[in-house]
Amino acid sequence: MTPARLIKAAVFAVLTIALGGCASTSLRADHPPNSPAIAAESDSSSRMVNLAMSMLGQPYRYGGAAPGGFDCSGLVAYAASGAGIRVPRTAREQLRIGKPIARGEVRAGDLVFLHLAHKELHVGIATGGERFIHAPSKGGYIRIDSLAAPPYAGGFVRARRIIDGP
Repeated sequence: MTPARLIKAAVFAVLTIALGGCASTSLRADHPPNSPAIAAESDSSSRMVNLAMSMLGQPYRYGGAAPGGFDCSGLVAYAASGAGIRVPRTAREQLRIGKPIARGEVRAGDLVFLHLAHKELHVGIATGGERFIHAPSKGGYIRIDSLAAPPYAGGFVRARRIIDGP
């Protein structure tokens, strides 16, 4: 798939998710959006995933952690920071934070760690189901992939929950 088609597909996916959220979200008037009565977990998870998704199509850049270029752990650090969550900068350090989660329990906002042939340790952000967003490698672009598809299916190492929830 060409980068232009990948970007179009990613934009379509983001718009579909955003519009779906608009159709199903309701807030009671006595609990405004920033109220503590609304679960911090879903707000932080959503902010983190949405910020990462807003970077779809950005190029991979070794050591990158800002719009214009990201490496895998840089994307995680950037998206988490935008959601008000402090995380270390490297994938190895990120692997030590939060609490371990079984693969079947992964939800949006959790970090997924993989061992791939070309990378000792790779990290992405779960977007829901088996999907995750990540900055894949040199010459690549931030994209969404499936943990069930090769090479990711065989490379899953573990997942960590960095946002407290119920």
